[in-house]
Amino acid sequence: MKFQFDDGGRQAAGYRGFAGDCVCRAIAIATKKPYQEIYERLAVGNGSQRAGRRGKRPRSARNGINTKRKWFIDYMRELGFTWHACMGIGTGCRIHLLADELPSGRLVVSVSNHYTVVIDGVIHDTFDPSREGTRCVYGYWTLDQQKESYG
Repeated sequence: MKFQFDDGGRQAAGYRGFAGDCVCRAIAIATKKPYQEIYERLAVGNGSQRAGRRGKRPRSARNGINTKRKWFIDYMRELGFTWHACMGIGTGCRIHLLADELPSGRLVVSVSNHYTVVIDGVIHDTFDPSREGTRCVYGYWTLDQQKESYG
Protein backbone atom coordinates (compact mmCIF):
# COMPACT_ATOMS: atom_id res chain seq x y z
CA MET A 1 0.00 0.00 0.00
CA LYS A 2 1.33 3.44 -0.86
CA PHE A 3 2.09 5.89 1.93
CA GLN A 4 1.89 9.69 1.96
CA PHE A 5 3.09 11.76 4.91
CA ASP A 6 0.24 13.91 6.26
CA ASP A 7 -0.05 15.45 9.73
CA GLY A 8 -3.62 16.63 9.13
CA GLY A 9 -2.66 20.27 9.63
CA ARG A 10 -1.21 19.72 13.12
CA GLN A 11 1.99 21.68 12.52
CA ALA A 12 0.13 24.47 10.71
CA ALA A 13 -2.11 24.76 13.80
CA GLY A 14 0.99 25.48 15.88
CA TYR A 15 1.50 22.11 17.57
CA ARG A 16 4.98 20.63 17.89
CA GLY A 17 6.55 17.39 18.99
CA PHE A 18 5.07 13.94 19.35
CA ALA A 19 1.52 13.41 20.55
CA GLY A 20 -0.94 10.52 20.70
CA ASP A 21 -3.39 12.47 18.56
CA CYS A 22 -3.95 9.95 15.76
CA VAL A 23 -7.75 10.16 16.07
CA CYS A 24 -7.72 13.93 15.67
CA ARG A 25 -5.28 13.80 12.73
CA ALA A 26 -7.25 11.05 11.00
CA ILE A 27 -10.56 12.93 11.23
CA ALA A 28 -8.96 16.17 10.04
CA ILE A 29 -7.40 14.44 7.04
CA ALA A 30 -10.53 12.50 6.09
CA THR A 31 -12.93 15.45 6.42
CA LYS A 32 -10.54 18.14 5.12
CA LYS A 33 -11.51 20.21 8.16
CA PRO A 34 -8.97 22.27 10.14
CA TYR A 35 -6.99 20.29 12.71
CA GLN A 36 -7.76 22.86 15.43
CA GLU A 37 -11.52 22.56 14.86
CA ILE A 38 -11.41 18.78 15.25
CA TYR A 39 -9.02 19.01 18.22
CA GLU A 40 -11.29 21.39 20.12
CA ARG A 41 -14.37 19.25 19.56
CA LEU A 42 -12.61 16.06 20.65
CA ALA A 43 -11.16 17.84 23.69
CA VAL A 44 -14.64 18.91 24.80
CA GLY A 45 -15.94 15.35 24.40
CA ASN A 46 -12.93 13.88 26.18
CA GLY A 47 -13.22 16.32 29.08
CA SER A 48 -16.94 15.77 29.53
CA GLN A 49 -16.96 11.98 29.59
CA ARG A 50 -17.74 10.13 32.78
CA ALA A 51 -14.73 9.31 34.92
CA GLY A 52 -13.31 5.84 34.56
CA ARG A 53 -10.98 3.86 36.81
CA ARG A 54 -8.19 6.36 36.24
CA GLY A 55 -10.35 9.39 36.99
CA LYS A 56 -11.75 12.05 34.71
CA ARG A 57 -10.00 12.55 31.36
CA PRO A 58 -8.35 15.91 30.74
CA ARG A 59 -9.97 18.33 28.33
CA SER A 60 -7.48 17.51 25.61
CA ALA A 61 -7.21 15.40 22.46
CA ARG A 62 -3.42 15.21 22.66
CA ASN A 63 -3.05 11.84 24.36
CA GLY A 64 -5.80 9.74 22.87
CA ILE A 65 -9.54 9.42 22.56
CA ASN A 66 -11.70 6.53 23.71
CA THR A 67 -13.33 5.78 20.36
CA LYS A 68 -15.88 3.43 21.92
CA ARG A 69 -17.62 6.20 23.87
CA LYS A 70 -21.10 7.23 22.78
CA TRP A 71 -20.14 10.91 22.38
CA PHE A 72 -17.37 9.94 19.94
CA ILE A 73 -19.61 7.66 17.86
CA ASP A 74 -22.28 10.39 17.76
CA TYR A 75 -19.66 12.92 16.62
CA MET A 76 -18.44 10.67 13.80
CA ARG A 77 -22.04 10.16 12.63
CA GLU A 78 -22.63 13.91 12.81
CA LEU A 79 -19.63 14.38 10.48
CA GLY A 80 -21.23 11.93 8.03
CA PHE A 81 -19.30 8.74 8.80
CA THR A 82 -20.65 5.19 8.92
CA TRP A 83 -18.89 2.43 10.90
CA HIS A 84 -18.02 -0.92 9.28
CA ALA A 85 -16.76 -3.63 11.66
CA CYS A 86 -14.21 -6.05 10.24
CA MET A 87 -13.67 -8.29 13.26
CA GLY A 88 -15.82 -9.98 15.81
CA ILE A 89 -15.13 -12.20 18.78
CA GLY A 90 -13.51 -15.38 17.54
CA THR A 91 -13.42 -14.36 13.86
CA GLY A 92 -9.72 -13.67 13.57
CA CYS A 93 -8.22 -11.20 11.14
CA ARG A 94 -10.09 -11.05 7.84
CA ILE A 95 -9.12 -7.59 6.54
CA HIS A 96 -5.58 -6.21 6.44
CA LEU A 97 -4.30 -2.70 5.83
CA LEU A 98 -4.00 -3.39 2.10
CA ALA A 99 -5.45 -1.44 -0.82
CA ASP A 100 -7.13 -4.49 -2.37
CA GLU A 101 -8.83 -5.47 0.91
CA LEU A 102 -10.39 -2.05 1.63
CA PRO A 103 -13.00 -0.12 -0.37
CA SER A 104 -12.13 3.09 -2.21
CA GLY A 105 -13.04 6.47 -0.77
CA ARG A 106 -12.04 8.32 2.39
CA LEU A 107 -11.67 5.85 5.26
CA VAL A 108 -10.75 6.39 8.90
CA VAL A 109 -9.31 2.99 9.77
CA SER A 110 -9.01 1.41 13.22
CA VAL A 111 -6.00 -0.85 13.73
CA SER A 112 -4.42 -1.97 17.01
CA ASN A 113 -3.87 1.12 19.21
CA HIS A 114 -4.04 3.51 16.24
CA TYR A 115 -6.35 5.34 13.84
CA THR A 116 -5.12 6.09 10.32
CA VAL A 117 -6.59 7.32 7.04
CA VAL A 118 -6.76 5.52 3.72
CA ILE A 119 -7.85 7.58 0.73
CA ASP A 120 -8.39 5.56 -2.43
CA GLY A 121 -5.79 2.98 -1.44
CA VAL A 122 -3.14 5.41 -0.09
CA ILE A 123 -2.30 5.69 3.62
CA HIS A 124 -2.19 9.30 4.86
CA ASP A 125 -0.42 9.49 8.22
CA THR A 126 2.77 10.61 9.96
CA PHE A 127 4.23 7.10 9.59
CA ASP A 128 3.42 3.92 7.68
CA PRO A 129 1.32 1.77 10.06
CA SER A 130 0.74 -1.08 7.57
CA ARG A 131 3.47 -3.41 8.86
CA GLU A 132 4.08 -4.34 5.23
CA GLY A 133 0.47 -5.41 4.74
CA THR A 134 0.19 -7.61 7.82
CA ARG A 135 -1.65 -5.07 10.06
CA CYS A 136 -5.14 -6.24 10.88
CA VAL A 137 -8.04 -3.82 10.44
CA TYR A 138 -10.58 -3.88 13.28
CA GLY A 139 -13.01 -1.69 11.38
CA TYR A 140 -13.29 1.53 9.46
CA TRP A 141 -15.44 4.63 9.12
CA THR A 142 -16.55 5.62 5.61
CA LEU A 143 -17.42 9.22 4.83
CA ASP A 144 -20.78 9.74 3.14
CA GLN A 145 -20.23 11.17 -0.37
CA GLN A 146 -22.68 14.05 0.21
CA LYS A 147 -20.96 15.15 3.42
CA GLU A 148 -17.55 14.80 1.72
CA SER A 149 -18.48 17.22 -1.06
CA TYR A 150 -19.53 19.87 1.47
CA GLY A 151 -16.53 19.26 3.81
